[in-house]
Amino acid sequence: MVNISYRQLWVAMSVLLLSTSAYTETSAVLPTQADFHQAGRNALRDKLPVLVLFSSADCGYCSVVKESFLEPMIKSGEYTDKVLIRVVDIDSGDDVRDFNGMLIDSDDMAEKYDVQLTPTVTFLDSHGKELVERVIGLGTIEYYGGFLDDAIDESLVKLRH
Repeated sequence: MVNISYRQLWVAMSVLLLSTSAYTETSAVLPTQADFHQAGRNALRDKLPVLVLFSSADCGYCSVVKESFLEPMIKSGEYTDKVLIRVVDIDSGDDVRDFNGMLIDSDDMAEKYDVQLTPTVTFLDSHGKELVERVIGLGTIEYYGGFLDDAIDESLVKLRH
């Protein structure tokens, strides 16, 4: 019997997805809800961090993060009790409701969090405060899933203790 760690499985999945999928700009799996006020209430109720991917349409790395990491996290069901996942497409021009309930432009949301590069993944509490160090760029794809998992776990510890 072969013993494979969770991180090794992420690496294998990532390589497979990168080599076989055609990336699209929109996702049927990722939440399109742009109401962070409601997400904050849900996060407070369930004691969960809110993972926010700041993305842009012309960012190929953003597509990789969405399709190779975030979508599989949602589809697996293993993160339902760990994190709320949301995406802000900063160049869409769409309005989002921020954690205070105010309608702001998606670009203003990115500016509020000083997002300089996409993809940027932040881990926020129910009030929109960053809990742990953000993940900027894609870096080494073999370790990216582990970086996300570590940040989620660290966020959960901060929220629940």
